[in-house]
Amino acid sequence: MAVLTRGFGLRASCFGLFAAFLVPGWSPAAERVVQPGESIAQAVRQARAGDTVVVERGDYVEHLVIDKRLTLRGRNRPTVSGADQGDVIRVKVPDVVIEGFIIRDSGADLTAQNAGIYVEPGAHRVAIRHNDLVYNLFGTWVEGVEKPVIQGNLITGKRDVQSAQRGNGIQLYNTTGAQVLDNHISFTRDGIYVDVSHHAVFRGNKMHHLRYGTHYMNSYYNLWEKNETYLNRGGLALMEVRDQVVRDNVAWGNSDHGIMLRTIQDAVVERNVVVGNGKGFFVYDAEYNTIRDNLVLANRVGVHLWAGSYRNAVDGNDFINNYEQVRYVATRDEPWGRERGNYWSNYAGWDRDGDGAGDNAYQATDIVDRLTTTHPSVKLLLASPAVQALRAAARTFPLLRSTSVIDERPRMRPWHADWSRWLEYAGH
Repeated sequence: MAVLTRGFGLRASCFGLFAAFLVPGWSPAAERVVQPGESIAQAVRQARAGDTVVVERGDYVEHLVIDKRLTLRGRNRPTVSGADQGDVIRVKVPDVVIEGFIIRDSGADLTAQNAGIYVEPGAHRVAIRHNDLVYNLFGTWVEGVEKPVIQGNLITGKRDVQSAQRGNGIQLYNTTGAQVLDNHISFTRDGIYVDVSHHAVFRGNKMHHLRYGTHYMNSYYNLWEKNETYLNRGGLALMEVRDQVVRDNVAWGNSDHGIMLRTIQDAVVERNVVVGNGKGFFVYDAEYNTIRDNLVLANRVGVHLWAGSYRNAVDGNDFINNYEQVRYVATRDEPWGRERGNYWSNYAGWDRDGDGAGDNAYQATDIVDRLTTTHPSVKLLLASPAVQALRAAARTFPLLRSTSVIDERPRMRPWHADWSRWLEYAGH
């Protein structure tokens, strides 16, 4: 009986395959090869849904419209140029893969959003992988799609155009479930611009020589992990968002800020390194966030905190050798370090009981801090009896003190034992 059943199953499978050939318009997926001097657009028009169009190494001047499900694959890095007009490739349908090309020379019309690869609404699950997108206005423009994948691309913009007239490296608008992984972006306006896009993963991207490495607005439930932003005006800018995880990123040498948290709630910001920036963290209108285990090193300002940024849990961080540890603008004290305490390299207290925490609270902005900001040479006397007496007087007489971040149990040793290895990024 078992033999008969297996034989029947085999006959049924063969009959199903034979019947499929009888369905009008059905054919097995094919591979179509385009040689130099031939037309990629013609091969795309002739391809059937599910086919793979392989383009051999060469130079092609074309504007491609992908209006059927297929894979467009470059072999040995062929170049497709848009000759400085319009979009180079436009994707109109779901389940398209584009990989292995040099895609260059889009138009420069910001109103038309010219791009190396423009993905129209509804072209779900597009995959853009391992391409060089160079000298395009926007590297990729992706709008109104679910689960796009943008991975392993090298993206550079129109370097001879002023920054404000460039597009962004990767533009996501109204997307869900995007995977933006291991891209290297430079000389666009912003590296990754994200608006109204949720449940996405941004991991392993490098962004430099930009206005913002990442400019991110009105988006929720996303993961930012292991990205590096450097030598930009701003590193990572998260604005008007909630429920983010911002983890294991490095931001260094950015002239304005390393990580901006602006109008943000219910986020976890942990294990990031911000070194050698104008401001390590810029925190504005931020509430109910957890900021922990970060290394904030050798910035002009470690944290600039203001505009109603209350009720955040700030713990386990190291604030080391920042010219100004905290710049705080508010009308009341803000408690930090309630569970474990933060380390402050300019804390001048002591630990009599040896529990690893200072016996006196650390006050981030007192009269001594104001003096050292105005007169940096005062830092040479931070441990002197005179300066300690001045700090004691400020605690005793409230008129001498301003509102401040207060850490009741400051750590005596850094949480990051290897913090000094990051000093090379401070000089950049």
